[in-house]
Amino acid sequence: MKYYLIAGEASGDLHASNLMKALKAKDINAEFRFWGGDLMQSVGGDLVTHYQKLAFMGLLEVLKNINTLTRFIKYCKQDIAEYQPDVLILVDYSGFNLRIAPFAKELEIPTHFYIAPKLWAWNERRVKKFKKYIDELYVIFPFEKDFFEKKHNYPVHYVGNPLQDVIADRPPTKERIFRKEFQLGKKPIIALLPGSRLQEIKKMLPLMVQMSEEFTDYQFVIAGAPNREKSFYKTYIKDYSVAFVPNKTYDLLSVSFAALVTSGTATLETALFKIPQVVCYETSALTYFVGNLLVRNLNYFSLVNLIMNAPIVVELLQKEFNKRRLIKELKAILDSKNRTTIFENYLDLEEKLGGKGASNEVAEIIIKKLS
Repeated sequence: MKYYLIAGEASGDLHASNLMKALKAKDINAEFRFWGGDLMQSVGGDLVTHYQKLAFMGLLEVLKNINTLTRFIKYCKQDIAEYQPDVLILVDYSGFNLRIAPFAKELEIPTHFYIAPKLWAWNERRVKKFKKYIDELYVIFPFEKDFFEKKHNYPVHYVGNPLQDVIADRPPTKERIFRKEFQLGKKPIIALLPGSRLQEIKKMLPLMVQMSEEFTDYQFVIAGAPNREKSFYKTYIKDYSVAFVPNKTYDLLSVSFAALVTSGTATLETALFKIPQVVCYETSALTYFVGNLLVRNLNYFSLVNLIMNAPIVVELLQKEFNKRRLIKELKAILDSKNRTTIFENYLDLEEKLGGKGASNEVAEIIIKKLS
């Protein structure tokens, strides 16, 4: 079969690459053409455009680059028409992918959407588009199945969360070698995960690195994003006692004692590694204002708390993300009494998500539908 995949972010690149591996195991003659990243490219096939060229965050950033995005959408449609795949697999990145799906429908190309957008949070009306243009939808949070099937009469596949596969299947990190490689010493490590997008890092990292002056008994380490060079982070490290580890976030988390995490997929990854965390998020006032108008009345912001429907991790949002609060909440998760409760909550989270096997299940359904 000829598979055309579109992933527009680092997390999409990760999950799409694992899906490609699962498809390849079941279809040894599989041919891949895709928009994605280095991980997808390592599986094999033809990379059309790297996701780095599509990484625009926030309303203002998208508006400034609207002409670029329009050109990419036009080019993507042309490329799909020329390639004539047996199936189109859209991985997250709904803003772009939902503009491609109607075109695929016109060409009568079966369209599968892996990792549904958070329609339960905002712009619920988009469910109509999914019902009209998406043949098969795969969801990765247990509460999403009820949302689509009971509320909107739209059958979907709950396949578990692919992060569980990624974390369970990775080889264990040899801590002594890891510390030696990056000269991390013997102090307990506090990981800093400021995100991968430029706007995120600019907002989050300056305050995060300041914690190294307040907690001198710990080694603070920045998890470098795969699309950012060390020289980029030097602007923020300055004279702070902060180390840097490039493109090894999972290795870093596996040896960390605590973490400061920019809200997003990384909050769930950190929880699955059983690392106590403070969730942080700040964006432009305009983006946050518009977001509040669009988002439904949710009690929580981070994936961890949304899944559990309880505040098991602290969220510092916008003005709450300040030096005083960050010091207070970091002290709290370093306290042994609080950590026991955090670990117990993480185990409950893992149980609620179910077991591993998401990529394999999606691959099985795709191939079954095509046969």
